[in-house]
Amino acid sequence: MRHHGKISADFNTLLLRLYRLSQELPIQYFQDAALAQIKEVLPFDSSMWGTATTTPAGIDIHTVHLHEIAPEMLVEYEALKHQDVTASMVLGESEVTYSINIETLYAGRAAREYRDFSQRFGVENMLIAADNNPRTQFVHWISLYRADKDAQGSKEERQLLGQLAPHVMQALALNRVMHLGQLDAADKAMSPYGSAIADARGVLYHADPQFSGLAQTEWDGWSGLHLPAQLMVDLLAGHERFLGRAIVVHRYYEHGLLFLKARARCLADQLTQREWTIAQLIAKGESHKEIAQALNRSPATVRNQIQGIYEKLQVSSIAKLIDALRRAE
Repeated sequence: MRHHGKISADFNTLLLRLYRLSQELPIQYFQDAALAQIKEVLPFDSSMWGTATTTPAGIDIHTVHLHEIAPEMLVEYEALKHQDVTASMVLGESEVTYSINIETLYAGRAAREYRDFSQRFGVENMLIAADNNPRTQFVHWISLYRADKDAQGSKEERQLLGQLAPHVMQALALNRVMHLGQLDAADKAMSPYGSAIADARGVLYHADPQFSGLAQTEWDGWSGLHLPAQLMVDLLAGHERFLGRAIVVHRYYEHGLLFLKARARCLADQLTQREWTIAQLIAKGESHKEIAQALNRSPATVRNQIQGIYEKLQVSSIAKLIDALRRAE
């Protein structure tokens, strides 16, 4: 264990590294890299880092990152989470940090099952920091586990994690926003429109003013804490696009998160899939006869469909049609 003075001396350097990594690393690598930095000043063997809602039945996990832990631990945890005393310990306080010895906290016959479960996965001691919203019961936490029974967390280590945790969580938020920015840059057609990040339960982690404004035009009275239920149903059904009354939302699902980009509805959103295909061919300069041959349709049928497309888009030239299509990409 490092001397406390050494830990204090390394603190500022560690923070600089964390924030630099949040801007430099792809989203799939950041959390492991951040934990590796923490391990240099606060030794641990494995870690669990995630978000959840605390319920009477225990923790309901939204997102989780496992570091040096077998995924089977989460499967077994679901059957035992009602025995997880640490979950109740974070309730009612906005920010908490604990140093926990499993043998002590789960002493006695009644807690034997959970104690055996923890020890089987190499958790003898843990340091845990949580940022809890008492109103929504939503919690962002990070747990550092030690397999050595004698490696109990000291008061100084608990205080260090308490100082680190807000920065670690903020660095993760920045990393996700950076990733969202990269999606915007890769999809020029969607930027300058609104962007947001949410988990698979619909809890919002980030929403820019454009996204919030667009969402409020679609759902009057929207609170901004969770994605609207109508949108979640559509997205979780596997649809890449939500077509609303006033807005269109595209989603990218990566690393347990929904990266969302929204824009206002436009005339081109009225087109059917067949009409969209024909419109794209028109934009490429194909004649109605060439389109008919490509789609195995009669020239007369395609000519009528083209007329319908121009009417839906309220355009009278190919140049204006191309501009109308770009608004819906």
